[in-house]
Formats: sequence, structure tokens, C-alpha cells
Amino acid sequence: MELIPRDEKFYELFERQAANIGEAARKLVELFDHFDDHGVEKRVTEIKFIEHMGDQLTHELMMKLNRTFITPFDREDIHSLSSALDDVLDLIDAVAGRMVMYKVTAVTPGAGRLARVIVHGAEILVQAVAELRKPEKVLEYCEQLAHLEEEADRIKGECIARLFENSNDPIEVIKWKEIYEVLEATTDKCADVANVLEAVVLKAA
Repeated sequence: MELIPRDEKFYELFERQAANIGEAARKLVELFDHFDDHGVEKRVTEIKFIEHMGDQLTHELMMKLNRTFITPFDREDIHSLSSALDDVLDLIDAVAGRMVMYKVTAVTPGAGRLARVIVHGAEILVQAVAELRKPEKVLEYCEQLAHLEEEADRIKGECIARLFENSNDPIEVIKWKEIYEVLEATTDKCADVANVLEAVVLKAA
């Protein structure tokens, strides 16, 4: 028996939102891995384009929500899930934008580690959204995202401690502290998505 009634359009839009997050996260890792070549601004622009597509999807989903009388689950949860997914994408874009805005010349290993945690989180989100009708799997994915959030918080703490220990340039400290915080906040938003998914599943149980 299905967890919630079929409405393929809602599910399709959520899946497209999650897929956008996955693509943007991979582009962020690619940006960090090849930061010393001449393609930085191009990759940042590509992430911005994905973020714009995400905004369009969010708008489309909200329009559908306003036009639909019977929704597959609570209207508030549909709104919350779409907004939380959009927030993850916005923060990935915010990280990429700061790399240009702050004229960063090289990426730290810690930033690369955090970017890979985001990719892992994005992969889990894609799977969780695709399995929205199967509560056991969704709850398992939510637990994985909670662990990733803890890992990202630990890495951020290590990175900021190292930054204060090793940098004599206060401007660099300010720049990188903010970049680390936005990277870690992205995993917080992934956990927010997990919280909404968990609520949807538990309400339907």
C-alpha cells in the first residue's frame, strides 16, 4: 500500500529540486578541485544558473500548491519541503559566490572536505525524495543526514581552530570563517529537509 496518494507532478517537482541540489553540489566540488585554473568564474556562473532553475521550480511548485484542492500530504509540509530544498541550493550558490566576491586565490583542504560532505548529503536527499512513499527508507535517510550534519559541524570547528592558529591576516580569517560557516550551514539545511520528510512520514504512519 502506498504511503500517500499519488500526485506525480508534486513528486516530480520535488525530485527535480533534489536533482538540482545534487548537480550544484557536484559543481561546487569541481570548482574547489580545479580552483587554480581559469575556469572559476565559469563554474560559479554555472552554479548560479542551477540556482535560478531551482527558483523557477520552487515557484512552479508553489503555483501548483495554490491550484490544487487535494494535496498528497499537508499543504504546510509541501511548502516547507519545497522551501527547505530551495534553501540548500541557495547556500551552495552563496558559497560559490563568496569565492569570487572575496577574491579567494586557493581553496583550503577543510573547505574541500566540507564540500564533499555536502555532495554526500545531496546524494542522500535525492534518494530520500525519490522514496517519499516508503517510510522505512525515508527515515533511514533522515538519520544519515543527521550524522552528516554532525560531521560537518566537527570539520567546521577544526577548520576555524586551524584558521585562528595559522593565519596572521585578519582579513583572511574573516573571509574563511564565513566561508566555513556557510558550507556548514548548507548541511544544516539538508538536515532541515530531513526534518520535514520525517514529519511527512510520521503523520502518514
